[in-house]
Amino acid sequence: MGKTIAKNKKAYFDYFLEEKFEAGLVLKGSEIKAIRAGRVNLKDSFIRFVQGEAFLFNAHIGRLETTHHFYSHEERGSRKLLLHKKQIAKMIKAVEKDGYTVVPLQLYFNDRNIVKIQIAIAKGKQLHDKRNDLKEKDMKRDIERSMKDY
Repeated sequence: MGKTIAKNKKAYFDYFLEEKFEAGLVLKGSEIKAIRAGRVNLKDSFIRFVQGEAFLFNAHIGRLETTHHFYSHEERGSRKLLLHKKQIAKMIKAVEKDGYTVVPLQLYFNDRNIVKIQIAIAKGKQLHDKRNDLKEKDMKRDIERSMKDY
């Protein structure tokens, strides 16, 4: 993986991640420029399957002031994901199971400066699982603080 542009921290907190995939994105030129400028937010984004193809919905890619309105893009529009048929079939099969979904994890440039998105098959966490994660995080932080002072 190359340079990370945006990360969906909420997905790591809300879901157990089962299997990760790398996908390409179909983007316009104005979207690429905005991504290079770092105007991306994956917080509330999700992935849906429409007629056997994967789409990223609700990912916010902001507009640049320098972009002409004729060439500008929809900020929260749907964007097609480029995946192999076997990968799509595997994800659709997993989503049909109870409690599973597909979430975007991070957006990054690969080695050849092409925008890629990491997605994962995930299962939702219960409230008590989230509490346990927070407790573990707090304990690790306290341990590291005490080791630093020691």
